Amino acid sequence: MRDKRTAILYAVLAAACYGISVPVTKLLLNEVPPVLMAALLYLGAGAGMGAVNLIRGSKIREAKITGKELPYTIGIIALDIAASIFLIFGISMTTAATASLMNNFEIVATAMIALAVFKEAVGRRAWIAIILITAASITLSVEDFGTLSISSGAIFVLLACICWGLENNFTRMLSLKNPLQIVMIKGLGAGFGSLIIAAALSELSVDLIFLMLSLLLGFLSFGLSVYFYIRAQRQLGAARTSAYYAFAPFVGAGLSFMFFGQQFAVSFWIALTVMVVGTCFVVSEKHIHPHIHEAVAHEHRHSHGDEHHGHSHGPSMEMSHSHMHSHLRSAHMHEHTPDLHHVHTHGKSAAK
Repeated sequence: MRDKRTAILYAVLAAACYGISVPVTKLLLNEVPPVLMAALLYLGAGAGMGAVNLIRGSKIREAKITGKELPYTIGIIALDIAASIFLIFGISMTTAATASLMNNFEIVATAMIALAVFKEAVGRRAWIAIILITAASITLSVEDFGTLSISSGAIFVLLACICWGLENNFTRMLSLKNPLQIVMIKGLGAGFGSLIIAAALSELSVDLIFLMLSLLLGFLSFGLSVYFYIRAQRQLGAARTSAYYAFAPFVGAGLSFMFFGQQFAVSFWIALTVMVVGTCFVVSEKHIHPHIHEAVAHEHRHSHGDEHHGHSHGPSMEMSHSHMHSHLRSAHMHEHTPDLHHVHTHGKSAAK
């Protein structure tokens, strides 16, 4: 439970860091071309976390990404490039507050892909949340209910959320690896990929001060956010981490009101209320049932204060550490989340 509370704190910190990105990006887009903006955000994340890695050195051992994870790594970079470009265009075509709130559709996309493709358990409360958040996203996507015209900016934000929903599930498969290394690869890979596209579109012209501000925003809102997000995923799984991440759009909407003094339409307040209720449902979900752990050997950072790491070492190991270790087949019952130690099938009443 202590690890779960720590993971929830990481998820909230990730949300708070990311929440500032949409309104500040909206301001910077007045001076920075959209595809170049996407590139700078990711380059700032990768370079910034690379600097953090150098400062920290090798005091804390983490498992490194290997060739086995290469397909997920390539997929993450490609999806990040597409998602960031979709989001930047969406932000440029709609209000910052609407774009911030619509980012919550990422919860739905992440949960549906986690359920359909990766067989992650989704309980009744999570299903209610998915329905509510989907309804709120549709409300924000419709520009005029009289003629049912769809906002182009909202569609781009939804496409970004779908890309990030798949990317979140790919990232979950790497969540036991070094989070700093993952953020560096994501940031530099997606950043340089977007930079190539920006060059092809002749979008490389930008004032130095706005270039530096964009890189700094990338470090804060993408680099630190993704780092905290991955730390949360280790314990919570993809769907539930995204649920806590739903705090981010509300930060963005609040900052949008402060920066732009926007007057929100009735539909915005309806969607906001529905999303708050949906988020409460998924955050309050409990998951406990008898389950079996199959025998497995893997490497990741761990300590010996939980129910899953009771193996012995030559020298005494009290602090957290990383090495290849084995888990014997075991069966027990406790409250848990769909992390990579709890990948198992469920009956109808496993989660509430």
